Amino acid sequence: MNDFIKGYDAKMEKTIHSVQSDFAAVRAGRANAQVLDRISVEYYGAPTPLNQVAAISSPDPRQLVIQPWDRTLLKAIEKAINTSDLGINPQNDGRVIRLNFPQLTEERRKELIKQVRKYGEQGKVAVRNIRRDAMDKIKAMKKKSELTEDDVKDYEKDLQNVTDKRCKEIDKLTADKEKELLKV
Repeated sequence: MNDFIKGYDAKMEKTIHSVQSDFAAVRAGRANAQVLDRISVEYYGAPTPLNQVAAISSPDPRQLVIQPWDRTLLKAIEKAINTSDLGINPQNDGRVIRLNFPQLTEERRKELIKQVRKYGEQGKVAVRNIRRDAMDKIKAMKKKSELTEDDVKDYEKDLQNVTDKRCKEIDKLTADKEKELLKV
C-alpha cells in the first residue's frame, strides 16, 4: 500500500476514533467519567471543559463525584449538567456534586442502542466520503495522465479494501457497545 492510500487510511482511522468517543459518551448504566467530556462550564466568561475545572472520581460503579477546584463553580457545574442531554439530576451538597446513575430501563436501553447505531452509521458514511474524495483525486490524476489505467484499478482496489476494513471495525465497535448496553 503506497503513501497515497495510507494518507486516506489515516483519515479513516481518525473517523474511527471519533466514533469511539461518541460511543464513550453513551452511558451504559454505570458511572463513566467520559460522559462528562462534552460538558463545558462558564468559567471567567469562557466555556471551559468540566474536567479542567474539577476533579471527577467514581467512588462506586453507579456514582460520579465532581469536586470543583473553585467552590464558586458549583452552581455553574450543576446548571451545565442540567442543561446537557445526560438525563441525570446532579445533587449538590455545597462541596461536591454527585451524579447517581440509575439502572437502565428496557425502553432506555433500546433508545441508546438506536443512538449507538446512528453513530456507527454516521461513522461509516464519513469513511465512505473519504473514499469518494480519494476516488475523485485518482480520477483527476488519471485525467492529467499521471496514472495509467492499471494504476487506477490497483488504487481503487486498495482503497476499497481499506474502506471495507474500516467499516467492519465500526460494525464491531457498534456490536460491542450494543452488548454492553444489553448487559444487565
